[in-house]
Amino acid sequence: MSTLEESLIGAQRKAEELFAEVVGSGLIRPGPLESELSDEIHALAVRRHGVRRHWHRRIVRSGPNTLLGYQAEPPDRRLTEDDTVYLDFGPVFNEWEADFGRTYVLGHDVRKHRLVADMDAAFRAGKQLFVDTPGLTSGALYDFVCAHATRAGWEFGAPTAGHLIGHFPHERAPREPELLKIRHGNALRLREPDAKGAPRHWILEIHFVDRANAFGGFMEELLTL
Repeated sequence: MSTLEESLIGAQRKAEELFAEVVGSGLIRPGPLESELSDEIHALAVRRHGVRRHWHRRIVRSGPNTLLGYQAEPPDRRLTEDDTVYLDFGPVFNEWEADFGRTYVLGHDVRKHRLVADMDAAFRAGKQLFVDTPGLTSGALYDFVCAHATRAGWEFGAPTAGHLIGHFPHERAPREPELLKIRHGNALRLREPDAKGAPRHWILEIHFVDRANAFGGFMEELLTL
């Protein structure tokens, strides 16, 4: 395993530890505003892991706000009983990016808990498709996870299903900003190396929504390792 791969896996493991500490500390509960929960998690990351930078803005969404993706800027909302709550954080550990997202359910709503399980199943299926398909394109993977959502009774909630990850800051494509995203119609092969001949590494994002009942969920982690 290369130093790059070891560093990315190490960053993700630290992100996993952080999220476990968030859950173990009881921070995800009815009452706080989304912005307050974000600040509490940031303070925990600084205190426990020395995290000072995030490579993208911290996202906490609850209730109907979970229908919305990264680009949206909904009004700050207070967490309530029976909400789905998703966290999308990009902490930088020793100059290496992590991008990790998970959904939690406050309460016992069976359909909401099934949403979380179905997203996990879609991620695992998408990762297995990547392992089994050397020439897999970005567009084919996007279409695959969208179809998985439909079969499970959900709608895929975002126009993209992932992006690059790497050393901070990671590779950009200013002339073709959509090239390095997992999206419909993108013919870029996921295993295609970058301009320097180095392997690219990707994050897979799963965003399932139930628009009729005004809730959704989100999860993401490394696809290629």
